[in-house]
Amino acid sequence: MTNMISDEELMSQVRSGVGEMLGVLFERYQHPLFNFFYKLTGNRAVSEDLVQEVFLRILKYRHSYRSETGFRAWLYQIARNARVDLLRRRQHTEVSWEPEMSPGVVPDDSAQQQQESALLYMALQELPEEKREVLVLSRFQDLKYEQIAEIVGCEVSTVKVKVHRALHDLREIFRGLERGKLLRKSDLKGTHPRPGSLQ
Repeated sequence: MTNMISDEELMSQVRSGVGEMLGVLFERYQHPLFNFFYKLTGNRAVSEDLVQEVFLRILKYRHSYRSETGFRAWLYQIARNARVDLLRRRQHTEVSWEPEMSPGVVPDDSAQQQQESALLYMALQELPEEKREVLVLSRFQDLKYEQIAEIVGCEVSTVKVKVHRALHDLREIFRGLERGKLLRKSDLKGTHPRPGSLQ
């Protein structure tokens, strides 16, 4: 029965003190949030901790939720803040690739597909933090540009440009990895085509 209730209605109930509804939201969003964090951090334990932190913050800040704000955008804003807070507390550590960290589903056991998946993950990790974040939100979390704009605090047109540039950079890094040459982040500066141009 609770599957038919919207996220916004569930959150309104949580805000009103019906704590059991937070469990329903947790069931709906624990996996998408985990995937969001995992694609950004590459660390399973950290991602699990961050999911827990997000739901603790939802409970703590439930009175700040406004039903006219979409729940999903509010949730990812909390997730983004939790991750930023974690980055401030910890030093950045180098992450080694593991097969389960693949950004997409590998349909076959094909060695080429596994290699491409590993290269894609490595390319994603080479993107600067800001570009990786908008790309994960738009392509892996399927958020609309309007929602991303609300989360990161900018205009929708700016989000579109950022996603376009992030995809361009990801493509360049991926091609470099395929050729056996890892492009440094500094190699990508100034290589962006205009949005809408063919490249």
